[in-house]
Amino acid sequence: MIGMTEFLDFWGEDITILAIGLITGLLFGIFAQRSKFCFRSAVLEMSHGFAGKKTAVWLLAFGATLAGTQGLILSGMLDVAEVRQLASRGSLSGAIIGGAMFGAGMVMARGCASRILILSANGNLRMLVTGLVLTIVAQASYSGLLSPLREYIADMWTVSGGAERDLSAILGLSGYTPFVIGVAILVAAISLAIHVKMRGWVVFGAIGVGVAITLGWALTYALSHLSFDPVAVRSVNFIGPSADTLMGFITERSLPITFNLALVPGVFAGSLLAAAFGRELKLECFSVENRPMPRYIVGAVLMGFGGMLAGGCAVGSAVSGSSVFALTGWVAMVSMGLAAALTDAMLDREYPTDHGNDVIPPVRWARRMISAAK
Repeated sequence: MIGMTEFLDFWGEDITILAIGLITGLLFGIFAQRSKFCFRSAVLEMSHGFAGKKTAVWLLAFGATLAGTQGLILSGMLDVAEVRQLASRGSLSGAIIGGAMFGAGMVMARGCASRILILSANGNLRMLVTGLVLTIVAQASYSGLLSPLREYIADMWTVSGGAERDLSAILGLSGYTPFVIGVAILVAAISLAIHVKMRGWVVFGAIGVGVAITLGWALTYALSHLSFDPVAVRSVNFIGPSADTLMGFITERSLPITFNLALVPGVFAGSLLAAAFGRELKLECFSVENRPMPRYIVGAVLMGFGGMLAGGCAVGSAVSGSSVFALTGWVAMVSMGLAAALTDAMLDREYPTDHGNDVIPPVRWARRMISAAK
């Protein structure tokens, strides 16, 4: 706290909030790139009937975030009473429907919002285009043409802020129980990582993702107590911040100084530095055979609208939101996972046919059966 006070006195509030966003983003970008952190990959791995390295990476990050955030709460270094995911009215219909749309979209686009940003910084032009479409649709869903539809769906089933949106209060969990749950998940993830013989630096990177998200909570909360102006207590999210950043550069002559303004560029820069260090920078484009552009665009649209409806992406809602035990965060995470598994089964999962050892996704198999019947 003393360090932040001195920094704030010397640099002022604007530079301080930008520095917090940049540091949080840089760390997240570096650790996510090196560990290949990806919710989609973990879900698909588990839906295929096993838990391996991709599952271990996600569980390490999630467990570290949950344990770290709840540890901050227990130590008095974080008060979540005014956090948006808990204090404001939430939408369960948005979490369910939006989460399902986001989960389906991330399978079609082969990456969630955070993974798209990470890979864009590594030279993946497919993901760069996908991310731009996602961001534009998210902005249209927030305040543009799609906002009335988003608001209509969100209002179907709402829940008041406070105790009604706090899952720990709903379940009657004692003060230490959420922290213990986080530690238990982290220990189980470490055990899985050892079992699958994961490299130490990958384990470090996965836990580092959780540390970066936890740091975002801690630093914004500390600044909120020192700043004369209101400062929102928040952490890593990509749907709203990406839209704010892109639209700000396009429409604003002077950008508003916020945590979000530095977060997205910070993640991009961190991933770029990590990829350069690991010699993983590589230009990648669409291909008609293996990487059809329409699939990515449809996935981006689903994620842009679904993420804004669900109140965040696979990181902002499912990890950051769940770490403060927001009911909508946990519901959105489950909805994203189930929809992702179902979409994979319908579009990509290989199924045996009566053509020897050939395998074929069920949608293509259905089309073949219809053609044969005709």
